[in-house]
Amino acid sequence: MTPAKVYYLSDVLCIWAYASQARVEEARRQFGDRIEIDSRFCSVFPDARSKITETWKNRGGFEGFNAHLQEVSTRFPHVRVHERIWLDARPRSSTSAHLFLKAVQVDEEAGTGAPDGAPDSTPDDTAGDTFERACWAVRAAFFEQCRDISDRNVQREIAQDLGLDCNSIDDRIRSSEAMARLDADHKFCELHSVRGSPTFLMNDARQKLYGNVGYRLIEANIQELLRSPGANQASWC
Repeated sequence: MTPAKVYYLSDVLCIWAYASQARVEEARRQFGDRIEIDSRFCSVFPDARSKITETWKNRGGFEGFNAHLQEVSTRFPHVRVHERIWLDARPRSSTSAHLFLKAVQVDEEAGTGAPDGAPDSTPDDTAGDTFERACWAVRAAFFEQCRDISDRNVQREIAQDLGLDCNSIDDRIRSSEAMARLDADHKFCELHSVRGSPTFLMNDARQKLYGNVGYRLIEANIQELLRSPGANQASWC
């Protein structure tokens, strides 16, 4: 049976997506090969510093945003957020990290060997493919370790920690293969009116879940997707 496709759109600098990663992994564990989760990127922090400066200018600026993230993190005991987030490290853009990860994805699809291990912070039972491990490593590097993941040197350090071929990844960026794939993600978001992170799309984008939605809601939508209604039968979700 062909697995049901679930699209997962996120921005690596989005705390809601960071917290939601556990729900993605739970869906993988529960539904196994009955679903295929296609992780793609949407652009929420293309100019992160300007966005935060403008949005939080009357609410304490970066210090206010830091306090907000600390409060949000208390709702999700399964994640860790560094006390100096956005204070010591201020990524200029999530686009750089997304480009790096697309290069990892392209490289993996081309047959580059998977790494021998994964960072200790990787969630239990995380899908074992290189791209998904790299995505989590980038999120953890920012939220847990307060590292500037928009910096190419930091990206290379993450790649080295994962046992990836940095030169091959650089080649994917230099050749514009990674950029083409990232642009395809952005066009996909435009086509399906994805406006924020995280967003789940199912059933040819007829089922859309946006934002901080609980796992039971995700589960119910996937169950309905697997029910396989006929072409003329509407989904109950």
